[in-house]
Amino acid sequence: MQKTIYLDNAATTAVRPEVLDAMMPFFTEWYGNPSSVHEFGALCNVACDKAREQVAKVINADPKDIYFTSGGTESDNWALKSAALAKKEKGKHIITTKIEHHAVMETCEFLERQGYEVTYLDVDDQGLVDPGALEKAIRPDTIIISVMYANNEIGTVQPIREIGRIARSHGILFHTDAVQAFGHIPIDVNEDNIDLMSASGHKIHGPKGVGFLYMKKGVKLPPFMNGGHHERGRRAGTLNVPGIVGMGKAAEIASGEMSKNAKHLSGLRDRLISGLSEAIPYTKLNGHPTKRLPGNVNMSFRFVEGESLLMLVDEKGVSASTGSACASGSLDPSHVLLAIGLPHEIAHGSLRFSLSEENTEEEMDYTVKVVKEVVERLRSMSPLYEDMLNGVA
Repeated sequence: MQKTIYLDNAATTAVRPEVLDAMMPFFTEWYGNPSSVHEFGALCNVACDKAREQVAKVINADPKDIYFTSGGTESDNWALKSAALAKKEKGKHIITTKIEHHAVMETCEFLERQGYEVTYLDVDDQGLVDPGALEKAIRPDTIIISVMYANNEIGTVQPIREIGRIARSHGILFHTDAVQAFGHIPIDVNEDNIDLMSASGHKIHGPKGVGFLYMKKGVKLPPFMNGGHHERGRRAGTLNVPGIVGMGKAAEIASGEMSKNAKHLSGLRDRLISGLSEAIPYTKLNGHPTKRLPGNVNMSFRFVEGESLLMLVDEKGVSASTGSACASGSLDPSHVLLAIGLPHEIAHGSLRFSLSEENTEEEMDYTVKVVKEVVERLRSMSPLYEDMLNGVA
């Protein structure tokens, strides 16, 4: 049976055995509601508070500032919609970027329909935001700035600390979607001047369906959902105790192994990038060459179509993606790749490989071999590639 090489960890990760072990008792033995006053409830409440401490430690936060949610999408919606509601008397101007995750982009589009104005900042050809341009975009009625910590498609890590400093100097709330960064690269919410931060459990070998919103002490946002007094009156809904316990354990493991994993993943990443670039002509790395997530590789292959490339590579046992998993099924090219200046035809021929600590050098070499074979096969059927070889414009 052909081995599958899983290189789509930006979409989701495997739950670690230790994480599952930590979760299981809260499915089968201690299954109480943490809001209940009996022993079952009290034990679950203690378990959730422990997870709160585990998560907070990763980002140097106060555990009281961690609010558990159903994931990054809910956290992004909560931060932006509730900030817009809370600050509407001050103004209705929001600043974000053209390369945000759909959870932020579509929330901003929703707010525009409610009468808010959104400035979508350009990025350079490597996906970086210019802090100077961001500061120039600030207006007296700007109420929140939202810039993702690291991009989910091209892996570029933003100058978050500088952006946060600018926001704080102007008295504006700063939110960052750190779903791809949390547990993978160092984050310090105090040094980074972050007021609101979103993260998700299933990107760090935790379970799906759980995440958190960090809300700095003193930031008072109304609940995003109504219906109860859970999470200290900030977020209604019975807590997902097994998921929260699992995320806490996954965060603890990720934090302890972060340095070791980053070194390993960076080596694999660079091996895959150089291998693909050397083996396949007319290939381009997307994103910043060094200011990028340790496990992210996004490459464009000219004269091929990404969906066909993805399916044929998958047939040979390599699981990758053409971009964000939340946009799968869309025929439109990635908004991120268009924002960094790629023409449609090149953006359409891109693959994202996102690695985990379980991957090996041998798997990187096999991936290069497979992608090379598939690209050559697709290009052999491409009239555009034939025209290029024949010097036809």
